[in-house]
Amino acid sequence: MTIKSRFVTIDEYIALQPAATRDSLKKIRQTIKKAVPEAEEVISYQMPAFRFYGMLAWFALFKDHYGLFIRPRTLDKFRDKLKKYKMSKSAVRIPMDEEIPVKLIAEIVKEAAKTNLIDVSMKKAAKSKK
Repeated sequence: MTIKSRFVTIDEYIALQPAATRDSLKKIRQTIKKAVPEAEEVISYQMPAFRFYGMLAWFALFKDHYGLFIRPRTLDKFRDKLKKYKMSKSAVRIPMDEEIPVKLIAEIVKEAAKTNLIDVSMKKAAKSKK
C-alpha cells in the first residue's frame, strides 16, 4: 500500500514504500532508464515519472499491483501483448505477485519515446510553415 506523502525524487518515493515492494519499483525504474537513457526523472502527479520531449511514462505502487502509465496512443499499439494484464485507457496493472515484464516495459517505453520525438518534429514543422 502506498504511503501518502509529498515526494520530491524517485529515490524518496521508493524509500518510503514497503520494503517488499522496493526491488520491483527499482526494476521498473531501471528498465525505463535503460530503455531511454536520455529521459529525465521527475515526480508528476506524486508518482515517479520520466520526461523525454514530453511526458514518457509514470509508475506507482498500489494496494495489490504496480501501475505503469503510458499515453493511450502508444499503449494501444501493445494491447495484444498486454492481454494478460488488467488495463485502462492509459494504465497497465502488473500484479505484485508476478515478475515485472522488463522486456515488454522497455519496448513500450522505447515506442513512447519515438512517438514523443515525432510529435516534437511535427510541431516544429507546423511552426516553420507559419
